[in-house]
Amino acid sequence: MSKTDPFETLASHIAYQNPWITVEHQDVLRPDGKPGIYGIVRFANRAVGVLPIDETGHVWMVGQFRRPVEAWSWEMPEGGVPYDEDLEAGALRELEEEVGIRAETLIRVLDMDLSNSVSDETAICFVAYGLSPGNLAPEGTEVLTIKQLHFTQLLAEVEAGKIRDALTVATVYRTYHLAQTNQLPAALTKMMLAHPDGE
Repeated sequence: MSKTDPFETLASHIAYQNPWITVEHQDVLRPDGKPGIYGIVRFANRAVGVLPIDETGHVWMVGQFRRPVEAWSWEMPEGGVPYDEDLEAGALRELEEEVGIRAETLIRVLDMDLSNSVSDETAICFVAYGLSPGNLAPEGTEVLTIKQLHFTQLLAEVEAGKIRDALTVATVYRTYHLAQTNQLPAALTKMMLAHPDGE
């Protein structure tokens, strides 16, 4: 089994570029020996997601309309971190900008490749706890709604398909697995998995 690229690039050029993405068009020789094309979307930033969990096990969520899918989406705080910025500092910045809270501790729980057949975008996701008030400062492109719900309720919404954002879905499931296998701080796990009504 070969682990090398089966395509041969014959020529390439930039078809489109803006501050966030570059679309590269390639003329290629396909694995079957026939000529073809390949398009790659290259991202200027790393995607980060932060699942902020407070001392009662509630998670801060962000709601916004997502234009590419033409739908409203509930998500954990997310954003882009340039490659020359410290990853954790960027994650904390996005958290404070989007929901107006700061976190004392970040735990890196998940690294992913997103849409790796057409893009080089990577995502790094964190759990945040030890929360305190910060300064809400959404970007001019963002119209955000903020809500809190208990982690068990969030998990139920993910399982029911009500939350579809890939970073959020993957991070919720990963965090649940870490809690169930005692890989998170015991106090955090207890708050996360306790039913919000005490049942």
